[in-house]
Amino acid sequence: MQNVAVLERHEDPQPQTEDRRHLATIRRLLPTPTIVFMIIVTQLPLLVTLAYSLERWNLLRPDRRAFQGLSNYSKIITDPEFWTIIRNTLVLTISVVILTLVAGMILALLLNRNFIGRGIVRTLLITPFLLMPTVSAVLWKNVLFNPAFGLLAALFALLGLPRPDLLAEHPMISVIVIVVWQWTPFMMLILLAGLQSLAQDQVEAAQIDGGSPLAIFRHIVLPHLQRYIELAVLMETLFILSVFGVIFVTTSGGPGIQTTNLSYGIYQEAFQRWDIGGASALGVYAIILANIVMMLFVRVLRRGQNNGGSSA
Repeated sequence: MQNVAVLERHEDPQPQTEDRRHLATIRRLLPTPTIVFMIIVTQLPLLVTLAYSLERWNLLRPDRRAFQGLSNYSKIITDPEFWTIIRNTLVLTISVVILTLVAGMILALLLNRNFIGRGIVRTLLITPFLLMPTVSAVLWKNVLFNPAFGLLAALFALLGLPRPDLLAEHPMISVIVIVVWQWTPFMMLILLAGLQSLAQDQVEAAQIDGGSPLAIFRHIVLPHLQRYIELAVLMETLFILSVFGVIFVTTSGGPGIQTTNLSYGIYQEAFQRWDIGGASALGVYAIILANIVMMLFVRVLRRGQNNGGSSA
């Protein structure tokens, strides 16, 4: 019997090793469906877009569809309107990101303090971000910016000034104001989360040592928020580069192409001119621009962090 027990003890490790290998194999295979899904959702459309961008394919003349190499890219890049669209996209994106970063930081610093009704104020400030872009655009276009019965026009008339048509006279500024109003809560929420994770004993120690509020913000708060700022700027840049609903509802890209960004330009190319090849090539340019803008933002932010660290 003792020999049988000894044999059983010697036989036990092998099944356990096989079970562990089996479990390890299952663990390695578990992410596979997610990876396959992500490849199908993200990479497959990109490959199809690249393939379409090499074709001459207008839906009004499907019989003339043919492979034409890089002609769509050269045609777009030699078009003066393309550089106006690029400029509009950069102006809109950079303006909105900088303005929302400043406004979001101010609001986050205010909401990080204790005061009566803070929960209600926070909910009210978050509300613009919960509205759909088209709803926000309709609200601003009809309730505030309308030159006949809008609130701003009424205020100007009350002061004896002519009623302004802001969407016609200052279209880009009007679009920037609407998008900033909608995206400031997003920046505020991320920065507020960063502020609430800051150890208060550091701030209190700096206050005891006689540090001014500006010095505390520069040398303690801002370095702590660096990662949160990078995350917020990267995410917001991606979304602002693809702003479409606000432009579609308020200005339709005009007057002329004064507010046409890359997203709206792709829409015009695909669904107004029905040029699938040109729209796909424009989409590839949009992807390249998004990567360049994000790298520049990250580089500027990290350079500021390094300068702040060296000066501190």
